[in-house]
Amino acid sequence: MEEVSIVVLSARVLQKALGSSDAHLRKIRKALGVRVVVDAENGKIIVRSESADSARKCACLLEQLQRWVDRDGAPLSEDDVNRAIDEVMQGLKISTSRPFEVYGGKTIRPKTAGQARYCEALRDHEVVFCSGPAGTGKTYLAAACAVEALRLGRTRKIVLARPAVEAGENLGFLPGDLAEKINPYLRPLFDSLSDMTQADMLRQFIEDSRVELAPLAYMRGRTLNDAYVILDEAQNTTVSQMKMFLTRMGFGSRVVVVGDASQSDLSRRVKNGLVDAFERLRNVDGIKFVTLGRSDVARHPLVQRIVDAYEYGDEDDRSRQDASQELPSQGENF
Repeated sequence: MEEVSIVVLSARVLQKALGSSDAHLRKIRKALGVRVVVDAENGKIIVRSESADSARKCACLLEQLQRWVDRDGAPLSEDDVNRAIDEVMQGLKISTSRPFEVYGGKTIRPKTAGQARYCEALRDHEVVFCSGPAGTGKTYLAAACAVEALRLGRTRKIVLARPAVEAGENLGFLPGDLAEKINPYLRPLFDSLSDMTQADMLRQFIEDSRVELAPLAYMRGRTLNDAYVILDEAQNTTVSQMKMFLTRMGFGSRVVVVGDASQSDLSRRVKNGLVDAFERLRNVDGIKFVTLGRSDVARHPLVQRIVDAYEYGDEDDRSRQDASQELPSQGENF
């Protein structure tokens, strides 16, 4: 039996770290297969397990949970604990980045190991690319980082851009002014921001240009200084559009590009700007690339199962297509 002991920072911190009625502790014990004993008299937590690796991972996890509580002063959420367990189970270093603090006292936290790495990239890099399936928080977390920067005065404005490409259906002529025409395309970004601002605040931000909603086609020729710029649905950009967008970056600005290469609505004859950027810019200093997967889906549990069904179905379709496209036998006309 392997045994590891760690120090209890304080009774208050430990209580919040272990959860109400030790709910977090029970989850940790079940996930890692360990026994945990709190030695209050000596201010220690003793972790026992048949596996030295499991005991070490549990000790590391409990230390980090205590540090989070001691730093933030708030009880841990179930999402915090699930994500930390996910990270230690994968052998990853537990993310220590703070949650994004938006308006109304609300905080936005990563829910998975992949999302935690994405949040760290958003804080540490001026240009971030993120690719992943629906529901992985690509746009939402980028918007949270942008709103926090605006609230703290770290940026002058937020610019939200998106290519006006229709998802499999023809919307035809849209009446109204520019704002009314592009609203259907930018609505997902607008919804994310609405969730992070107080009543009527977003409308005021738009009126005084602290938040700008812009179709990609209208960005040519601009230079965006002191701005937090987010390009959503980047899988629907061409290579030339992606180059045009990235070269809009000015001094004091940050750029986030998000998309899902498997959901492109471009013609198959057109090279995908997001995929091209991942290939072309991967070794450029100052640019960070993050790829999220099915395990990072943080919407309703059904969303992950839907993503799985479509991805596995696509793999089967490709296999059948490859089998049907074998080279013709010798002597056949082609």
